[in-house]
Amino acid sequence: MSFPLIPDIIRERVFWSTMSVTSVLVFVPEAGIHRLNEIHQEPDLPSTFGIVDLFAGPGGLGEGFASLAKDGHAPFRIGISVEKEASAHRTLTLRAFLREYMAFHGTLPDQFINFHAGLETEPDWSAVDAQAWKHAVDEARALELGTDVAASAIDCAIENLKAGYDDTILIGGPPCQAYSLVGRARSKGKVGYVPEEDARHYLFREYIRVLDKLRPAAFVMENVKGMLSSTVESRLVFEMLMEDLASLGTGHGHHYELRAIRLADGMATLQVATQPSDFIVRAEQFGVPQRRHRVIIVGIRSDLATRASGARIAVSCTTRTVDETIGNMPPLRSGISRASDTAEAWRKEVAGFARLLERISNGDEDGALASEFREIREVLKHGAETRRSSSRLPAAYGTSNDVLMRWLERPGLRALAQHETRGHMASDLGRYLFAAVFGKVRGYSPKAADFPLALSPDHRNWHSGVFNDRFRVQLAHEPSTTVTSHISKDGHYFIHPDPLQCRSLTVREAARLQTFPDDYLFLGNRTQQYVQVGNAVPPFLARQIATLVHSALTK
Repeated sequence: MSFPLIPDIIRERVFWSTMSVTSVLVFVPEAGIHRLNEIHQEPDLPSTFGIVDLFAGPGGLGEGFASLAKDGHAPFRIGISVEKEASAHRTLTLRAFLREYMAFHGTLPDQFINFHAGLETEPDWSAVDAQAWKHAVDEARALELGTDVAASAIDCAIENLKAGYDDTILIGGPPCQAYSLVGRARSKGKVGYVPEEDARHYLFREYIRVLDKLRPAAFVMENVKGMLSSTVESRLVFEMLMEDLASLGTGHGHHYELRAIRLADGMATLQVATQPSDFIVRAEQFGVPQRRHRVIIVGIRSDLATRASGARIAVSCTTRTVDETIGNMPPLRSGISRASDTAEAWRKEVAGFARLLERISNGDEDGALASEFREIREVLKHGAETRRSSSRLPAAYGTSNDVLMRWLERPGLRALAQHETRGHMASDLGRYLFAAVFGKVRGYSPKAADFPLALSPDHRNWHSGVFNDRFRVQLAHEPSTTVTSHISKDGHYFIHPDPLQCRSLTVREAARLQTFPDDYLFLGNRTQQYVQVGNAVPPFLARQIATLVHSALTK
């Protein structure tokens, strides 16, 4: 089973619906949307839903919905996606272009494949396919939500969507920094910071405004767990959100029934929540190789809600690991910042730390750490030179029968993109090496107290408990910890499990753990790419949510 950008059957500008009655979906290039023309009778339910994607980031949630295919038909089409950050918006626009190009041509353009492989600079996409590029520009909007300009543009798009589709879906989630526990802790350190004046607390109300204006068949709102405990003016943000959602039925005839995604016996369903924590979705339970726990609220319009109770989809509950996801990628070495950055200099630094740590670890009861450091020294002494970047495709690329790998690996690509390491201070190499070996031998990531004194950073709070998890290795045979935008800072929380690589994760490795397919290219500089990956919804999870929502809206 493969998961291309657009289902293989969608190759023409005329689409056939999967309804029980005969229907034709005709693509109107000028409008960039599908219009339904019934031949015999009205369908019981809409076959194609137009999507409004707010706070879209690089498009992870939208990718999951847009990639869904049911019997050769794509039930969800993105009408407008909104993101204010420039680099994420560029990524979003390129993906919209590729999606539209694939719908008409059935394959990725050669110009993209070459650009993706680093064989040529970014082309003028409008010259590759003017119509597909126009559609992408119309779809992906660089707007700051909460402003009058954004509201006007979105309202106009909503009218077009209502005219062009049978019904609509609203997806997205307001910025999480103000809600998250980490974000709130950091904000406390800002001079003059007043939580009540942080506009991010109130951006969910713009989501509510659009929801009220659009009146979609369903909505999906995603955010961090911290929003359940975040307060403004001594009130829980989550309670304010629930009140706003409950008020939507006033004067319109239809309200929204709020459902939580429940998983039991390999089946995902939509159930009425009895407590706020019911809305927490654990991504690793849906085959995502990452322990990412997020609040996801699904709202079903009351005239369609009777079907929601019967919505059920099968979910592969197999735990996916870091090694299964990135273990086949070409091994790399880290760079060395503020010093000579050559393969030989790197090898000497790492071997020196291995020698030191072997000597320190000789006192351990089982000698397992010392043995591992000794082996690393021998491998470094005789091993082949390792590079800082590689675009080489893994062996047997694109041939796996595993559902996750078939989602990640895309036949037709000539190379891996964005698999390049960053530089680390020489002193941090020793800490990375120790953390990776410790994790491999002991089966958990070391705390500050587990590090030898010789590796202690020059920081007075190192042993205070504040920096207990300052250096964290991702364990090979477990899902990763949550990939966040903090990966853009220094990589200390995202150490690669292979001690011989002694480095943090690359953009592509982080993207894989977030389940972005290998043909998903992140634009901007490397820091911006990391931020985009960390802030996104895993597309593989989003696709399963889309499947469940589709089940709730159909027979």
